[in-house]
Amino acid sequence: MIKTYLARIQEYLAKLEKEEETTIGIAASKVAESIKQGGIIHVFGCGHSHLLGEEIFYRAGGLAPVNPIFVEELMLHQSATQASLLERKQTYAMTFLKDQDMRPEDVLIVVSTSGINPVPIETALYGKEQGVFTIGITSKDYSVNQPSRYPSGEYLYDVVDVTINNHAKAGDGVLTLSDGVAYGPSSSIVGLAIINSIMVGAIEKLVELDYEPPVFKSGNIAGSDEHNQRLIERYKDRIRF
Repeated sequence: MIKTYLARIQEYLAKLEKEEETTIGIAASKVAESIKQGGIIHVFGCGHSHLLGEEIFYRAGGLAPVNPIFVEELMLHQSATQASLLERKQTYAMTFLKDQDMRPEDVLIVVSTSGINPVPIETALYGKEQGVFTIGITSKDYSVNQPSRYPSGEYLYDVVDVTINNHAKAGDGVLTLSDGVAYGPSSSIVGLAIINSIMVGAIEKLVELDYEPPVFKSGNIAGSDEHNQRLIERYKDRIRF
């Protein structure tokens, strides 16, 4: 079954390359434009979706101006069941969004595979209200099989400026037990590929624009501390490193 799982994941990655190249390219260009204008990249997700923010924050080989919006109550380490309930709660997003410094030159990436819950949708809408360009990483395939929990009936892909489809099936499993229960999730692996592709594309776009990409070096390479500290000083007023 391990080979079957890995083969399915490879199929998803191939589908990503074939069908999402344009949307990833748009996202990468917007990220590059934002950074060149002095903006930063906000990333938000609930539950396992927050891992995409973890992935690109303070990352060796990654862009420095990344602000992950970490809300502990919406993560899993305090109470996984409570986090799942809070994600469904209308207006809960404003309890943490009011403290976020979002500016028109910024970009906001919202991650939600199902795309049905109020908190990710409200976060994207709030970003748009601030004039921020919004990117959704979600699964249209999942959303159309489930009713939205947002009062208007909209999904995440309805409210963002550009949507990147991770193509996860409803239930987020690529394998199925005899009783119909799905297992072997795809969204995290594909999501990490998506968000790193956006960052890679943005870095390459910045090079094309003759703008030095603010990329962190590994802390385990000699001479990297000085380089990284300069980037921290540059963005520390807006990002908590």
